[in-house]
Amino acid sequence: MDPSAKILIVEDDESQRFLYSEELREEGYDPILAKNGKEAMKVLRTSKPDLIVLDIVMPVMDGMEALGRIVGQYKNIPIVLYSSYPHYKADFMSWAADAYLTKSSDLTELKRVIKNLLDEQHKRKDEVSPTRETQVAHKKCDGPLKGGYGL
Repeated sequence: MDPSAKILIVEDDESQRFLYSEELREEGYDPILAKNGKEAMKVLRTSKPDLIVLDIVMPVMDGMEALGRIVGQYKNIPIVLYSSYPHYKADFMSWAADAYLTKSSDLTELKRVIKNLLDEQHKRKDEVSPTRETQVAHKKCDGPLKGGYGL
């Protein structure tokens, strides 16, 4: 785990945003805060987080719209959808996220998923970059990668 990893927290509820920020700071992360998807997109223009925790139901720009935009522009940033509503997991758009969790007062699962995704991302960065042929072969074997089939 990179102890100084930047985590963009996109959450409209101020008290939850504060709680997540404090909990993640205690874990050694550097939280960046946004109160909706529009604000998150603005933050992404100036700062590249290592991971995004994204609520779904928010004013101005909801999490699903933000997810689509983020995945389209920033394919390599892991995204955790963190919502009070488990039914959004069935929405095909949510499949673009790296993880989907239902909100809980116990943030243990969220912290575990964040750590695992960051560890996985770190391992990928340490590996030798595959050739185009290897990427195509991998896609044929394992199906689509995040962001679709395009290279």
